[in-house]
Amino acid sequence: MTVLDNTTRFLFADSAVRGELTQLDRSVSEVLSKHHYPAAIQPLLGEFMAAAAMLSDTIKFEGTLSLQVRGSGQVRSLMAECRDNRALRALAQYNDDFDDRGPILGEGQMAITIEPKQGHRYQGVVEINDSDLGLAQVLEGYFQRSEQIRTRIWLFADQHKAGGLMLQAMPQSASESSLTGGDDEDDDSWSRLVILASTLKPEEIFGLEAETVLHRLFHEEPVRLYPPRPLEFECTCSADRSGNAIITLGAPEALALIEELGHIDIDCQFCHERYVFGAEDVQRLFSPSADDTLN
Repeated sequence: MTVLDNTTRFLFADSAVRGELTQLDRSVSEVLSKHHYPAAIQPLLGEFMAAAAMLSDTIKFEGTLSLQVRGSGQVRSLMAECRDNRALRALAQYNDDFDDRGPILGEGQMAITIEPKQGHRYQGVVEINDSDLGLAQVLEGYFQRSEQIRTRIWLFADQHKAGGLMLQAMPQSASESSLTGGDDEDDDSWSRLVILASTLKPEEIFGLEAETVLHRLFHEEPVRLYPPRPLEFECTCSADRSGNAIITLGAPEALALIEELGHIDIDCQFCHERYVFGAEDVQRLFSPSADDTLN
């Protein structure tokens, strides 16, 4: 069985339209294996992971792009992030009395955050209400309102895999079309490509290579494919980061915990890795040389 964990950028040679095809397999399985999420949450996490990977590669920058939702439904918060266009992780926090008959996210806000390694942090906030709009429609509206870029997005996910397809008018074409009505030929081309993309089936994006998927959808269109970018689950937790978290407690509180418990345990919410600090470890954190060894 083909294992697909990558995102592929493509461009239509005869149209001012670009696209992105994202396919996630093992990375979704690894995220879901860390938690016993209710069945209704699992596809939602997959959709957010696919969207984060797809948007990250579209922007083409070094840093982290994250999607984070805080809602009034059964899921209190949900976030997915893609780091350096390759490393994915995701997490959902939900009510103890979770009931999938109620709203999953409900009404709330989603923050789209871009944190480049160099440059300024950017955050856009959009309203959500999953009883009216899915994630794909929310993101389409975001691009139209904030970037004035005509965009269509399709997201797919189950309890094992996820994927996404995005079509986007090139900036010059998008602005002309949205503000001045655009050229009839551009509009016809955009409409034709959207209709073709809308025929994509879950079994295709889950089980076929990107080149095959795009050929099936657009076999009469000249499509230029860029090399696929591999994706994987990867957490950012480490012993150093956990040690820094203890330092933020301050020496009196940290040493009081050691006296009471004998150790301090820090569990990563994303991957469930546990970091255990004994008395000597904590004393070393607050020693003068600690600054030389911790990041």
